[in-house]
Amino acid sequence: MTTASVPVAAVPDQPACAADAGSWCAEFYKLTNSDFLARSADTIVSTTFNVSLIVVLCVLARYLIHRAINRVVDGATNSKISRIVGRTPRLRGNATANGTATPRRAQRARTIGSVLRSIASTVILVVGAIMVLAEFGVALAPILASAGIVGVAVGFGAQNLVRDFLSGMFMLLEDQYGVGDIIDAGEASGVVEAVGLRITTLRDHQGTVWYVRNGEILRVGNKSQGYAVAVVDLPLSHSADIPSASAVAARAATERVAEKDVADSVLEPPELLGVEHVGPEGVTLRLTVKVKPGRQFAVQRALNAAIADAFEDAAVPRPTVFPAADARPSMP
Repeated sequence: MTTASVPVAAVPDQPACAADAGSWCAEFYKLTNSDFLARSADTIVSTTFNVSLIVVLCVLARYLIHRAINRVVDGATNSKISRIVGRTPRLRGNATANGTATPRRAQRARTIGSVLRSIASTVILVVGAIMVLAEFGVALAPILASAGIVGVAVGFGAQNLVRDFLSGMFMLLEDQYGVGDIIDAGEASGVVEAVGLRITTLRDHQGTVWYVRNGEILRVGNKSQGYAVAVVDLPLSHSADIPSASAVAARAATERVAEKDVADSVLEPPELLGVEHVGPEGVTLRLTVKVKPGRQFAVQRALNAAIADAFEDAAVPRPTVFPAADARPSMP
């Protein structure tokens, strides 16, 4: 920036531009008494202004984008959309009656929002850094080429991490499971305690915490989505009267599910399917009850106890050697 002024004769050891009173060269020379800084004054001022403008614009863009993402996340958990989604049968557990989100839906929204904010911050930082380097006259082509080579090398080394990240993203977007769900992830099964982009944390019935990489989950069975089924297998002796034993079991199950401590968990009346298995040790009847998600194991235990007492009172013969139980232990 220069202003019209009367030239002043320059001192022999100062730059010629310092003779222009009011110029940046003269001001820099007056403050620093440096010939180099005085000659570079215009470049320093213009570069500083451009870099400051770039930084301010990047900070402003980051603030506006983060604010927009936060508004979308808040809207996804508290707006009318939540009330509509809360009445959808498949996602009935994602919202409460007043439209506010459950912890599961809120966690999904916050996790996705965090990812979007991180991506936005990274893109803005990279673009801003490139623009700042361009202001200093740095050749960007070699840097970009080197960055591409490094990115390829890092990509090969971190492909498992990338796979975990992408699997976590799709898992959250598709709502495959959430905190509080009982799932079977293959090698590990249990109650979901935390869901992240790279790791899913499970706690099994023995209290062991399992950290499962999302990229290693090839298939997952969700026992808490929509509804669950309590399955009760009833072993009987070969000499048992099957119709009579079936009637006793059905009556005991119907009476038990009507009691207060179980009734709130039951969605449909018990259904006696009949003979499930005939083996050398005896005959197995199967009874099922549709229940609320996650309540199948409690209802199953209650029905087992009630039907066992009913069989004892009715003198229904039971096998002396019971059929082998499932190798996998039941969940709490």
